[in-house]
Amino acid sequence: MKCLKSTKTGKIIRVSDKEAYNSTSEWKFIPKSEWKEATRKPKVEPVTPESTEVAEPIKSKKQLKKQKSDK
Repeated sequence: MKCLKSTKTGKIIRVSDKEAYNSTSEWKFIPKSEWKEATRKPKVEPVTPESTEVAEPIKSKKQLKKQKSDK
């Protein structure tokens, strides 16, 4: 598979090797990464509000046992 870009329209296509070598002078070879950028949606990470809560420190098994026995 090869990636081609039209010099006239800027359209990017991905075709088989045989089709690519038979293409007209309108098309030029481009890297696959450029084709990926054009065809795939960018990943957007959801924005989470900063938590104002303070996380509790991790307790060891001994501390957890002691806490259970104190109750």
